[in-house]
Amino acid sequence: MSIVITGATGALGGLVVDHLLNKNVPASEIVVSVRNVEKGAELASRGIEVRHGDYDDAASLEKSFAGASKLFLVSSPLMDDTVRVRQHATAIEAARNAGVGHIVYTSFAFAEKSTIGLQEVHLATEHMIRTTGIPYTILRNPLYTHIFVNEGLLPAVERGEMITSAGNGKLNVATRNDLALAAATVLAQDGHENKVYNLTAPTAWSFDELAQILSEVSGKKVVHRSTSEAEVVEDLKKAGVAEPLIGFQVYGLYRSVANGELEDTTNDLKNLIGDSITPLKQSVQELFNR
Repeated sequence: MSIVITGATGALGGLVVDHLLNKNVPASEIVVSVRNVEKGAELASRGIEVRHGDYDDAASLEKSFAGASKLFLVSSPLMDDTVRVRQHATAIEAARNAGVGHIVYTSFAFAEKSTIGLQEVHLATEHMIRTTGIPYTILRNPLYTHIFVNEGLLPAVERGEMITSAGNGKLNVATRNDLALAAATVLAQDGHENKVYNLTAPTAWSFDELAQILSEVSGKKVVHRSTSEAEVVEDLKKAGVAEPLIGFQVYGLYRSVANGELEDTTNDLKNLIGDSITPLKQSVQELFNR
């Protein structure tokens, strides 16, 4: 029996493999299911079996999931949710037909209360998993820290002002690496059957706090100014941000933050990975150290 990891040539799945190996899970017990086998060459060089598995090809998935005591099912990266739901259904059906022992799925934190636009596909997928009768663990990941802490902050540091329409709302984000460590912990242990974990950092932060940390790390005074959605849209247009991304950032992200939809926290992540949760300031420092 083995642990099968989907999306292993992607950022999250690749980190999960690394953490499993760091937890002394033998490479011989890890299988990766990837769409492009050639991209799995580096994993194969580490003694990991690489199998072809395409979310649009049920037969390939059934073969790549064969013998899996646990399956780490990474949600599809596509933006079209009708396609994503179909792909997830194909993968879950293949897992059932392959006799997978336990499905670990990456969902979205506090999906029931969210209106950000990411929740419906995950709630549908969670339901599909439950219908199979296969033991499951739902890892409800929040938004990644890097969505907010990235090179896009540098112009704000230069001008001394970060503009959003998020008000005083707070964010319950986590780093991709911390979430991958949590996933590896669940995959390497028993006792997580039929559990749902909302994997947020224990404390949420606001854009005012982010501006303060930017000031400390950069040595330049940075303030956060929350203004109208219309002004933020114009600001992002001037910065050359693509129109679809502007819509998601302003009407999805910032609006959800302002409405308090992304501020809930739990100790689920801390309970899985202990005190190794990455502080916001560390993420900002890493940004400036690149």
